Amino acid sequence: MGAQWKTKGKELSANAKGLMFTKLAKEISVAARSGSDPSMNSRLRLAIEQAKKGSMPRDTVERAIKKGAGMLEGAAQYEKVTYEGFTPHRVPVIVECLTDNINRTVSNVRVLFRKGQLGASGSVSWDFDYLGIVEAVPNTPGLDPEEAAIEAGASDVLPPEDGVSTFLCAPTDLDALQKALPNHGFTVQTAVLGYRPKNTVSLSGPERDEVEAFLQSLDEDDDVQTVYAALA
Repeated sequence: MGAQWKTKGKELSANAKGLMFTKLAKEISVAARSGSDPSMNSRLRLAIEQAKKGSMPRDTVERAIKKGAGMLEGAAQYEKVTYEGFTPHRVPVIVECLTDNINRTVSNVRVLFRKGQLGASGSVSWDFDYLGIVEAVPNTPGLDPEEAAIEAGASDVLPPEDGVSTFLCAPTDLDALQKALPNHGFTVQTAVLGYRPKNTVSLSGPERDEVEAFLQSLDEDDDVQTVYAALA
């Protein structure tokens, strides 16, 4: 897996889709604090694009923007908090949360980490790189991702997985990279800032099942926005 942990090959249930919309709306609201015009706010533009790809209703997107921009009374103010630690079997993990109640989030995270180990700030993040991460697919067969990476300004590109190439860049270059890739024959599927492990842990059988169940429980918490695990 190596970057953002996510379940592959499964259709979203109604509850899972609702949770995804909640997380997307939080990200849009936080991004909109810096301005409600996506053309002038790259973080908001990326968040809206992610919401569109997730088939989030347009009125939900617009309401999230208004909440973040302070156009609605009583809108929640979300804070970003990050936790680090280990899953069962010592897989490093970083958990990003957006919350309107830090005490509640801390309590929940401590409970979720009972089967793992919650660490102090910096306990595992030293073994991750913070990067711009763009997933894209070629518009026509035979396109060379490495050539596209060089021309579009990526610092690296990972071998394609299921036809999807992952381009990496400095955080400040994310917006420019996701805009440039379409000019070199690639359609961008996701563009995010996130953590990528420098080293990964390989597990199989029951041990891997236990780690994946642990990561799933983290991801299903309302306050948890993104989970990054160094699981190969």
